[in-house]
Amino acid sequence: MLFDSHAHLNNETYTDEEREALITEIEASDLSYVCDIGFDLPSSVMAAEHAQRFDWCYAAVGVHPHDAGSMDEGVIAKLRMLAQREKVAAIGEIGLDFYYDHSDRESQIYWFRRQVQLANELAMPIVIHSREADQITMDILKEEGAFSKERCSMFPMRTGPGGVPEKDARVLLHCFSGSRELGQQYVKLGATLSVAGPVTYKNNKKTPEVVAAIPMEYLLAETDSPYLTPVPFRGKPNKPIYVEHTIRRIAAIKGITYEEAAERTLKNAMHFFGILA
Repeated sequence: MLFDSHAHLNNETYTDEEREALITEIEASDLSYVCDIGFDLPSSVMAAEHAQRFDWCYAAVGVHPHDAGSMDEGVIAKLRMLAQREKVAAIGEIGLDFYYDHSDRESQIYWFRRQVQLANELAMPIVIHSREADQITMDILKEEGAFSKERCSMFPMRTGPGGVPEKDARVLLHCFSGSRELGQQYVKLGATLSVAGPVTYKNNKKTPEVVAAIPMEYLLAETDSPYLTPVPFRGKPNKPIYVEHTIRRIAAIKGITYEEAAERTLKNAMHFFGILA
């Protein structure tokens, strides 16, 4: 019934016992699917292995901007090979992080472009991380053809409000933290937005405004676990099972039932990652 569209079961801070406990919780919960998202080469390998091991798990492979400074064409070649494994459903998370700047900005930009190019080459969805880099992220995506007619033609159209078929670029802005206006621009381009635990935070006014303005057809739910824990568990490590609380908040903002929000975000995520019912 539930889809956590962005989690890190592959997080290096977990012990083997902690990871197995999370897996046990997932399998005893209402979660239908979890997408394990790579952030460097080792985590991408682990995500692909999890996708092979668990029916409910899919994977994305890619290198986060924090590690862009360590990339080379050999890493791109390894990502290309990983991306062709069964149930590896996207390239990600990739993008720009000008808040922490753990890698220099020139490297971030170059390897972001290369990974978008890889996604285009392989006709795969893209999962984007963007922090303090809103405009340049959009500019690079446009320049690299992430919203082009050619790329949109690679994927089945999505169903917009009123059942109208629309272009789908299969570009996901993970844990979207931009403005309502930016979100609306992305949706018009064919992108999808994902909402995480911060939508439940009392002092966060921006994300609820985005959820209110963006039709349900373009929204996914995620945890980004073990980060960004939603209320009422804020302050503790996040878990995929906590995606329920983000979905409940989405439902309250949209004025629909929890069950309706759960079903819609599930269907949206299955479409985005190309998962057949």
